Amino acid sequence: MKMIDTLKNIFPRDEDIPPQHRLPGQLHQRAMLVNGVLETWAGDIRTVLSPLHVVDTDGVVRRVEVGSYPVAGVAEAQRSLDAAIEAYDNGRGPWPTMSVGDRIDCVLNFTNQIVAKRQEIVKLIMWEIGKSAVDSEKEFDRTIDYIKATIDALKELDNGNSRFQSVDGTIAQIRRSPLGVVLCMGPYNYPLNETFTTLIPALLMGNAVVFKPPKFGTLLFSPMLEPFRSAFPRGVINTVYGRGAEVAPHLMRTGNINVLALIGSSRVADQLKKQHPKSNRLRAVLGLDAKNAAIILPDADINLAVKECIAGALSFNGQRCTAIKMILVHQSIADDFLRHFCEEIGKLKIGMPWDNGVTLTPLPDAEKIHYLSACIDDATAQGASVINEDGGATYGTLFYPAVVFPVKPGMKLYREEQFGPVVPVAPFTEIETALDYVMSSDHGQQVSIFGTDPAQIGSLVDSLVNQVCRVNLNCQCQRGPDVFPFTGRKDSAEGTLSVADALRAFSIRSMIAAKQSETSKKLLTSIVLDHQSNFINTRFIL
Repeated sequence: MKMIDTLKNIFPRDEDIPPQHRLPGQLHQRAMLVNGVLETWAGDIRTVLSPLHVVDTDGVVRRVEVGSYPVAGVAEAQRSLDAAIEAYDNGRGPWPTMSVGDRIDCVLNFTNQIVAKRQEIVKLIMWEIGKSAVDSEKEFDRTIDYIKATIDALKELDNGNSRFQSVDGTIAQIRRSPLGVVLCMGPYNYPLNETFTTLIPALLMGNAVVFKPPKFGTLLFSPMLEPFRSAFPRGVINTVYGRGAEVAPHLMRTGNINVLALIGSSRVADQLKKQHPKSNRLRAVLGLDAKNAAIILPDADINLAVKECIAGALSFNGQRCTAIKMILVHQSIADDFLRHFCEEIGKLKIGMPWDNGVTLTPLPDAEKIHYLSACIDDATAQGASVINEDGGATYGTLFYPAVVFPVKPGMKLYREEQFGPVVPVAPFTEIETALDYVMSSDHGQQVSIFGTDPAQIGSLVDSLVNQVCRVNLNCQCQRGPDVFPFTGRKDSAEGTLSVADALRAFSIRSMIAAKQSETSKKLLTSIVLDHQSNFINTRFIL
């Protein structure tokens, strides 16, 4: 049977979908959260088509309609921004002046509410972006763990600041204060987790948020609108729906966005930053493009390298910024490595998200299929080949992984971030060739090194840590654990995310100071003992 027929037969009949993974019905969202009110939208809508297809009784394969959501415009985006500005009130609003402990309680209230909606949210992740049921559950659970870890980190940070310092005749207390209004925009590949890695710390530190859900993975936030509304003071979080190219530039041009929190492309980030009229007042927290390389040295454990590169390049169909997107393998072991690599790809299961052991699932962006095919055509036209059986075969939203070799400069796959199940491989004979690839790249997130010689690996590390922000030894590129810093050099990031770093990214150090005198001591003592200030305090949060 041809691979195209195999792919076509993967899509199920409606009655073959396991009951526990069915959607209860289409979700037609008409609510937008603005200034603490769930407003009903009666304007334009966008239909959400799942990457998953079903086969009708007459044999026709069709995409499943998940539901729809509002497509608002500039006027509605401005109203959300106005609500956030009012809630922040130049730092005088109830939220930015609230005690850290009380803000934590609000976030915990929200968290408890969405935990009760876990099954609904997990299903929407699976149906909206095609992520496997197991990985959709992991994304939700990891997000809850991230929220709890961030709260613990904030307690530690705030408790450490709950003391006065006396230096050279000055009494001071140094704490962290919010920055203002945050525009938060997350990605579609981890629509819940990656979004919350910026949204949650932004909220915890006292900022007001304008939140635009990603293009794919919008409806999964619908069950969270009421928890957002009830858990936080009005205007603290507001949603924006509409065309990103229309509403986001408008918000930036107002000059009232203090922090741009975006996980997406460097091109979009550059364009949005340029829209802001006062760039010195804008802080950017950005997770952007990456073209992470794996360098396979001649003494590498090939079985280990293959295993890690398979996971690194093809987990969630390669739709991860941390994915391995270029493999550089020493010429002396290239044939052996590629033979094993292609064999292992042939063992990967392609199917529906609920299938046991599935690795490869439908892609949420139908346009990505055309782009990936064009990248392969470009490479083969310049002398490369697809070396794994059936590589690059497509049907509907299914794309079978393609290993392309040898990839060289001038091909799209050499430099462009493919963000999908295409694996470019290039041979090298001199280690300088591999180093030059990383050094000349526009991206600088991570790299993986596979080898066993301590001297050679040690030397490579000394060079590579000045090019990328994480060097992985004999393991795939990845994010986490979330207590570790996550960032990048060059066009790959701005700012650092981790449960501790993100709290600092969305705040600034502020302090009160007084001369070391009896009058000052009495004043500060009175403020602390009588709880006259949420900033000046020595409370310990348990």
